[in-house]
Amino acid sequence: MSNTRLSSPALLALAVAAFAIGTAEFVIMGLLPAIAADLAIDLPRAGYLVSAYALGVVAGGPLLAGMVSRHEEKRALSGLMLIFIAGNLGCLLAPGLYSLLLARIVTAFSHASFIGAAAVLAARLAPAGMAGRAMALMFSGMTLANILGVPGGALLGQWAGWRATFAAVMALGLLGLLGLLTLLLLRICLPGQVWLALGCSVLASCSMFSFFTYLLPILRTQSALPPAQDSQALLLCGLGIAAGGWLGGWLGGRLADWRLAPSLAGSLSTTGLSLALFHHFAAQQSVALALVAAWGAAAFAVCMLLQAWIIRLAGSAASRASTLNIGAFNLGNALGAWAGGLALEHGWGLSNLSLLAAAFALTALLAASALSVAQTAPSPAQT
Repeated sequence: MSNTRLSSPALLALAVAAFAIGTAEFVIMGLLPAIAADLAIDLPRAGYLVSAYALGVVAGGPLLAGMVSRHEEKRALSGLMLIFIAGNLGCLLAPGLYSLLLARIVTAFSHASFIGAAAVLAARLAPAGMAGRAMALMFSGMTLANILGVPGGALLGQWAGWRATFAAVMALGLLGLLGLLTLLLLRICLPGQVWLALGCSVLASCSMFSFFTYLLPILRTQSALPPAQDSQALLLCGLGIAAGGWLGGWLGGRLADWRLAPSLAGSLSTTGLSLALFHHFAAQQSVALALVAAWGAAAFAVCMLLQAWIIRLAGSAASRASTLNIGAFNLGNALGAWAGGLALEHGWGLSNLSLLAAAFALTALLAASALSVAQTAPSPAQT
């Protein structure tokens, strides 16, 4: 019976919509070189497209959170998907960098509110004791986006131009909207420590995107990866990210509070270690690609574990905290992409971006450890 509930049409509809949103967010990594060449801009300026999306998520979460709280859930989530579709249409038609930046911001406006509310709804749709696995099912749309959407979008962009990729993402959004309108009929009926946890999310995402934004140029220059193998590299990274998403969902859903904090610390440590090792072994292509896969698994496990942790910390304010956490992730995305571009502009070189990302991961580990220690102090147990 529980397996049937976890495979409900409503959860599958949420996963489809999450797949569309995940593809829209991450596919830009595989398109940056093509967009830069087509619009005659340098790579750091093209990287602003990552920051624009992330800042749009940060701004859109608070602006649209009221829409989620005031309206029946089906209508709210459907409206957010309409914004998402309109933004991708703008990307498809954008004549230059600034209009493309604006369209990316519009696309991102729906991201935090949608994913945040969808995570809480997925948990509430689940049978007792299976909330973590229900959230993992919804987030599987995001992980599958990295396996299929990102490398597939990069391949489509190489074959038919980067605008064709945005057309495909818009079609995914329409499919997600159709699923929501047809299947999603249920309603979604901050403590101080949550803010520190949100800061951990910002730092973890800074680590991820200061490296991920420039992954293809790093692999091309440091690991001698031929441009024709970009899609294969993104696929390998996507497989690692998917493994991390499933691992994070399993840890967050099954182990719950029992070993959640140590699991988060282990994932952050693995993230930092894999980035440091990449710096030393980048010239060995096979080793570098293996480390990228390991990094992807650890980094995305961190995201899943942080989301589960913050929802537990927030208690009755879980919906708001979940939405704010998606915004925190994307604030980190924006800051990480910006920090990576700033490092390049000041002569650090692509070879040092993995060390910058490792430093962010270490800082997130220290912050998470401090919060974990504070939680172990005598206090009313949260069940």
